[in-house]
Amino acid sequence: MKINDTFFVSHGSPMLSVDESLPARNFLKTWTDKVYDLKPNSILIISGHWETDFPFVTAVDRCDTNYDFYGFPDPLYKLKYPAPGAPELAKRVQELLTGAGLKRVNMDKSRGLDHGAWIPLMLMYPEADIPVCQLSVQSHLDGTHHYNIGRALAPLKEEGVLIIGSGSATHNLRALHRNANEEVVPWAEEFDTWLEHALTSGRCNDVNEYEKKAPHAKKAHPWPEHLYPLHVAMGAAGENSKAELIHRSWSLGALSYASYKFTSCT
Repeated sequence: MKINDTFFVSHGSPMLSVDESLPARNFLKTWTDKVYDLKPNSILIISGHWETDFPFVTAVDRCDTNYDFYGFPDPLYKLKYPAPGAPELAKRVQELLTGAGLKRVNMDKSRGLDHGAWIPLMLMYPEADIPVCQLSVQSHLDGTHHYNIGRALAPLKEEGVLIIGSGSATHNLRALHRNANEEVVPWAEEFDTWLEHALTSGRCNDVNEYEKKAPHAKKAHPWPEHLYPLHVAMGAAGENSKAELIHRSWSLGALSYASYKFTSCT
């Protein structure tokens, strides 16, 4: 099975798992009906909630559910996503990344899926029957580093692996408005629009250097961990891939749920 597409989804708040009023929740719940109807052999997901000094991949037999958030309603802490692990995929990821010149790529044989991984997957693939492997990000490095990681992982698509980056198109938690009906603040909208135009016009280098090129980059992402999963998905699609905005919605005035599909051009 060959897969031509990679994806970036904005997972936003943990409330995505239970809040029926969020349009992004409905978008992810209709994933297999409206976005991607093929069932992959396995899933490699890159989450902005796993930051390490060098790449780590999970290599477990069964995925535990990590509740790496605080102060949310009790029902969130009862949700489970017991997908099978993908230790063979983890070995393949390690092989590809070390083959691309990364000196150190470690396997984690105990870590469960964080909420940046299991919440979107629970909505997209609720049966929890597809093996899942999670890859970390390196926040002290740059977009080009993560793009190159994606490039190294591109052969996985030929093996039926669906590569998903999970983060947020904008992610400044201190700038959120608690009034759910708050209008989108201009700086967030300007960054989000710039990102869409850069991606859909194929300006990969601009996206890799977004901190220099994008308006309000530091305000949209005070720390880059939630955007780097996008760079991995973009890199894995290939140099001449086509990007498409597949969802856009907002919450709390500044949190974008913009999500993208990257299609490899062969």
